[in-house]
Amino acid sequence: MSCISRRDELTFKANTQRGRYGWLRLTPAFSALAVEIALERAGARQRAIDPFAGTGTSGLVCAEHSIPCDLAEINPFLSWLCQVKTRNYTPSDILEARLLAHTAVQKTLQGVPDWSRWVPPIHNIERWWTPRRQKVLASLLASLWKEQNAKAQARDLVLIAFCRVAIEWSSAAFNHQSLSFKTPSVSLFEEDENTVILEHFLKEVEEILSSAETPVGAPIRVFETDSRFIDQAVPEKYDLVITSPPYPNRISYVRELRPYMYWLGYLRKAGDAGDLDWRAIGGTWGIATSRLEDWQPDNPSADTPVLRSIVQRIANKSPLLANYVRRYFHDLATHLNRITNILQPDAKVFYIVGNAKFYDTIVPTEQLLKQQMQDVGYRHVTIEPLRKRNSKKELYEYLISADWH
Repeated sequence: MSCISRRDELTFKANTQRGRYGWLRLTPAFSALAVEIALERAGARQRAIDPFAGTGTSGLVCAEHSIPCDLAEINPFLSWLCQVKTRNYTPSDILEARLLAHTAVQKTLQGVPDWSRWVPPIHNIERWWTPRRQKVLASLLASLWKEQNAKAQARDLVLIAFCRVAIEWSSAAFNHQSLSFKTPSVSLFEEDENTVILEHFLKEVEEILSSAETPVGAPIRVFETDSRFIDQAVPEKYDLVITSPPYPNRISYVRELRPYMYWLGYLRKAGDAGDLDWRAIGGTWGIATSRLEDWQPDNPSADTPVLRSIVQRIANKSPLLANYVRRYFHDLATHLNRITNILQPDAKVFYIVGNAKFYDTIVPTEQLLKQQMQDVGYRHVTIEPLRKRNSKKELYEYLISADWH
């Protein structure tokens, strides 16, 4: 597949300059164009669902095409982000958000809030932000939360801007699969840097409010739930699925979202991230990794011959990683079985997935998923290479499409 290019227009990079789509980045997220490709092939549809919603891209695109869409997401921060991004805002919401932002900036400059208790308990936080930056960010956040009469719609918009500023002024670098930190530039005068950060915050607020003024088309609902048991959480039947589950590559969503989740209180202690990752498909952050050592499948007979062969080859180098791959596909099989309970007889499904490589063993996610879908009863399962990924040369992204009978 040497002719397949990287096609950045199908990744999160294409969303960054597209209004609501680019409010917060998530590197594994797909672009609006990827959803539009699926919609074009799906034909006329009545109701869609994305069971691995991420940042809500599927919902926004479906709404633009007048298709009601439900979003399911296990991560509480991403669930909140989906709700904020897909909500319709009134002129009074926009005005109140702007006033809240300016009031918070004034109080921060005056030193009114007690900022110290708002600094999040991130391990080794000095790698992320200098003490000066911690103080101004914590003061700003305290000011935002202490305006108790502010409506949730207004505050949520402003908190998106806060997240953008917090990550922009951090020393974190997300340009590689492993998180790294760069040396922060240092201002000689604390007051000068504080002012620049707060001005940056107000600029981000205006950018977000400008895109929030454009209404969302069709209704979008968000469910915070485990998509392995999606049929227990949603009240509808769907004739369209467009989604991208996590890939079996040990790259956790929590890794990239941790700073936001700590600042906004979704994570309060170190073990919280690992607990969340253990419940998510493909998660291996913190304690989730150690739990893999004792994991046993509920239904060992669900292993296909191909999966058993792949797991055994990986186990020769790392039994832990072998268990990781095995658990990933068992969880995915559970999801594929349960989602059929909420599909209309003529439903069309689209899954964007990526393969993986552990040592010298390729994990052909697309082929394994195709077999799982056929075993459940999906028809006309097809695999289409979408793009070359930016890491190892053997790694690609695929669009899998199928019909439910």
